[in-house]
Amino acid sequence: MLRSMFSGISGLRAHQTMLDVTGNNIANVNTTGFKASQTQFQDTLSQVLTNAGGGGAGVGGTNPAQVGLGVRTAGITTNFQQGAAQLTNRSTDIMISGDGFFMVSKGGQNFYTRAGAFDFDASGQLVTADGGLVRGWGATADGTIDTNGPLTNLTLPIGTLMGASATTAAGFAGNLPADAADGTVLNREVDVFDAAGNRQSLGLSFTKNAGGWSLDVSRDGTNLVTGHALTFDASGQLTGGGTVTAGGIAVDLGTLTGFAGLTTVEAANQNGRGAGTLQSFVIEPDGTLQGAFSNGLKQPLGRVALATFANPSGLEKAGDSLYQVSVNSGDPQVGAAGTGGRGSLTGGALEMSNVDLSSEFTNLIIAQRGFQANSRVITTSDELLQELVNLKR
Repeated sequence: MLRSMFSGISGLRAHQTMLDVTGNNIANVNTTGFKASQTQFQDTLSQVLTNAGGGGAGVGGTNPAQVGLGVRTAGITTNFQQGAAQLTNRSTDIMISGDGFFMVSKGGQNFYTRAGAFDFDASGQLVTADGGLVRGWGATADGTIDTNGPLTNLTLPIGTLMGASATTAAGFAGNLPADAADGTVLNREVDVFDAAGNRQSLGLSFTKNAGGWSLDVSRDGTNLVTGHALTFDASGQLTGGGTVTAGGIAVDLGTLTGFAGLTTVEAANQNGRGAGTLQSFVIEPDGTLQGAFSNGLKQPLGRVALATFANPSGLEKAGDSLYQVSVNSGDPQVGAAGTGGRGSLTGGALEMSNVDLSSEFTNLIIAQRGFQANSRVITTSDELLQELVNLKR
């Protein structure tokens, strides 16, 4: 009789835990990156009234007779199913599509989160809402990112500059018409830069002559090369003069052709640039922060790091939508998005909570009815005890 009362008490405790977990899930239905939890029950020890018996001559075996002693919470597991996407159009909001966690440093300790609502502080550091520093890899001055290097706090200082670079190479492509009259002149220009970022004009003047074409090169009106010969064979392929150096700039003409009836020669490329300041940035699917500068160029500024775990459910919740490593989660496997089973990143969007309200309200009903049923076991056991006491009046 007393066993049933204590079983009822254990049922009250277990279903109260289920109510607590369900209530927390519902409270976080709009929490960015929140992952719902589920309660798992298991029975406790069972008291043996009669042991099992083996069969004998003319007698069959008997099963054991056991009375259970209640229920207990076996575990509370976290459901890491992908949450719905919410478009925010904020450049600092990032959503993980797939597996992985953002890495965050707080007080020198590493934490992990699915909540990608980031922003910049006064120092240009990418931070979470509560000041955690987002970890990743910084870029060098030329935009190179070493994902095998040490992690650092991602920073985009206000007034980030892209330094100037002197032009050392330029290229021209297209066709010089083989049927042009002798003396025909074609002038083409391309902007080049000196070491200080000053823009200058590199001019190429193609002149048709009896032997093919000759080339004069000038820079801001100053002649650098005169009479450089360009020769073509009968099939229109360049046979000589494919490269010329003018004022320290190697001009590549190797792809020019000499077919009749077409005049398409134009500047194809040059490797110099003027200085520029950072205007904006976007998040690439691999986590690269791609900056757009005032000189019209783009350059990587850094890359967000992601971590995966052998057992994500083994992570411990540390508050503020953060997780920390436990002995059963495994060590973090750090890498770039889109590699090693890590998900891709989407800028301007956030992952919403994966709480399913219909399931949570159903769990509320189940927990409530379970709590009521166990309380009825206790009251029934109490009534039986009362009858037993009343045997002596």
